[in-house]
Amino acid sequence: MPRSIFRNYVLKTLAPRDFSLLQPSMHRVELAIKARLEEPYRPIQHVYFPETGIASVVATMTGGRQSEVGIIGYDGMTGAAVILGQDRSPNETYIQVAGNGWCLSAEDLRTAIAESQTLRGSLLRYAHAFLVQSSRTALVNGHSKIEERLARWLLMVHDRTEGKIYLTHEFLATMLGTRRPGVTSALQMLEYRGLIHAKRGEITIVDRPGMIKLTRGAYGEEEQRHFGSASS
Repeated sequence: MPRSIFRNYVLKTLAPRDFSLLQPSMHRVELAIKARLEEPYRPIQHVYFPETGIASVVATMTGGRQSEVGIIGYDGMTGAAVILGQDRSPNETYIQVAGNGWCLSAEDLRTAIAESQTLRGSLLRYAHAFLVQSSRTALVNGHSKIEERLARWLLMVHDRTEGKIYLTHEFLATMLGTRRPGVTSALQMLEYRGLIHAKRGEITIVDRPGMIKLTRGAYGEEEQRHFGSASS
């Protein structure tokens, strides 16, 4: 199968030999909304390379409070813990926007990494960039207002999808680690300013430059870049 048909940026930017190590073991999968790709503290069985859709990496505190710590779209892959030599993660990863992609067993990925230092290097650069995204999320969550955080998050999802964003207020509250009424008020404010159009379960960004300005620097290079790039 020619690499040119792949949309996933991690796969597209691998060296040809490294891509050839992974391709025979990969298979196409549908990624249904809420499908769990990784469960906390349980061995990671498979890694996924989305072509469309969005996966969320979500951390959970004692007591059940949750917050998203990372977004994975066609620019990335799941299984950062596997790349780093671990077999499990404390976080949960599940699909928040349905799509499709490619699946590879974690064991096949470990075997390929062991065979190629260049593949290991490329995937480690992705893992580092994903950690940068997570650290930026922690910074923004600690210092930005809810409407700034929401605008940043919507822009990041918009970068990785096409057109409308289909999400509920309850889901947005979980992603941002806040209460649902706060999300509802923030969405109303964005719509009042003419930045988005929102109706039940559907959000459309209508003024991207205005949204970026609203984030007051919370949406920058780390949010925009393709994390799979070999130059990351």
